[in-house]
Amino acid sequence: MVRPGPTGEVGPVGVLALQGDFREHLSLLASLGVAAIPVRLPSQLEQVSALVVPGGESTTISLLLESSGLLGPLRERLRLGLPTLGTCAGMILLAEEVLDGRPDQHCLGAIDISVRRNAFGRQRESFEADLAVDGLRAPLHAVFIRAPVVERVGDGVEVLASVVLPDGGEKPVVCRQGNVLVCSFHPELAGDPRLHEAFLGLVPEKLSADKETAEKLSADKERPDKERPDKERPDKERTGNVRAL
Repeated sequence: MVRPGPTGEVGPVGVLALQGDFREHLSLLASLGVAAIPVRLPSQLEQVSALVVPGGESTTISLLLESSGLLGPLRERLRLGLPTLGTCAGMILLAEEVLDGRPDQHCLGAIDISVRRNAFGRQRESFEADLAVDGLRAPLHAVFIRAPVVERVGDGVEVLASVVLPDGGEKPVVCRQGNVLVCSFHPELAGDPRLHEAFLGLVPEKLSADKETAEKLSADKERPDKERPDKERPDKERTGNVRAL
């Protein structure tokens, strides 16, 4: 369930909505019966008791965090233990270190990993993989679009999933430290809610979607967004292995 926010009240799950595919996360959370709101301002961040940082362009989101005034408040909420899910670019932003990042790119340091951006190549090297998950009857279908990869895992970080590379090696693509869960791919695009459900399982309390939240979500969907990531379905497939969450 959802943890009380800084005011002591239980709030909804927030989805960082500065750039990227935040609408897909909002829709998926709503389909699970979870109250969720877009987060673009510090005042909205104050309302939430958990946060999703979506895929998109990590450098752009990093700069928008600064210009929106969210960077400092978000660092503080993460320091205080805000349950957070980071997908693709979200994993990059939450990492302790970005090995090939720009000098002006911010690292939130919410999970002790080092990541490399676009580790599998550019858009044309995007691919899909069926990840075998211990404890699940069916594989988890993962969509990798210009995906990062984890190059270093710190003490206290659990590697929950690895993908098999063409050379036969493996790289971590799902990691968890405390109540911060990150992945290299886009779970919101595959039609499989199990990773989001696993994230919600890390949160002390879960809220049902209410009328006000549904109205906010509907209004947000009608907003134009020229920054959304390319949703072309990758035509390559790889396999991977995942330990149970």
